[in-house]
Amino acid sequence: MGTRTGLRRTVLAAAGVGAAVALLTTGTASATGAAAGNVLTYGSAAGSAVAVGDVFTSSLSSGASVAIRTTSGGSTGITCTASQFTATVTGNPAAPGTATESLTAHTFGGCTSNILGTTGVQSITVDRLPYNTTVTSGGPLTVGAGAAGALQTTVKLNTLLGLTTCVYSSTGLSGATSNTDNSITFTNQLFSKSSGPATCPGSSYFSAKYGPVKDTSQSGSPSVFVN
Repeated sequence: MGTRTGLRRTVLAAAGVGAAVALLTTGTASATGAAAGNVLTYGSAAGSAVAVGDVFTSSLSSGASVAIRTTSGGSTGITCTASQFTATVTGNPAAPGTATESLTAHTFGGCTSNILGTTGVQSITVDRLPYNTTVTSGGPLTVGAGAAGALQTTVKLNTLLGLTTCVYSSTGLSGATSNTDNSITFTNQLFSKSSGPATCPGSSYFSAKYGPVKDTSQSGSPSVFVN
């Protein structure tokens, strides 16, 4: 009799411990899931998940300009006072993870040049769009080749001898996102000359800060956060 009673108590105790463990495990999983959310949200870091198909857009951050220099960190090259990009979200998994986007447009305006022999910038055109973009939890962003091939930019410079066309290419760009001001920063990203006369510098280093990045598919175009 005593043996049966002891056995019953042991079984009940084990069941109680099992239930407590299950409850704790469920609670932890729920809390973790709630905290994680998606890689891309809008409105706040804990805001709504960005939907696949949403369109992002951003111009240069306040007071920022585009610097396209002939040497890394140098002062010679092209400066643009206006630039804007547009991208469509193609994937937005739970965080931590990597979201994907398709960069469909990237424009430049208000550009001037202090490259020897040039008198101005007629245009800067980003070719072979769209490009594939990834955004990873923690902030890293990359822009890589799309279906049409590697990144390519055509720069048309006014020179003392007339119009000069310079074509530059890149295997990819690396940037950093920030939730402080919902920005993306590129620093000294290398493009190499694919074609063009000696007037065209052999290398081109791209730096710019864009922000805030907005989800224009949502009412009020809220800012985008990376989680």
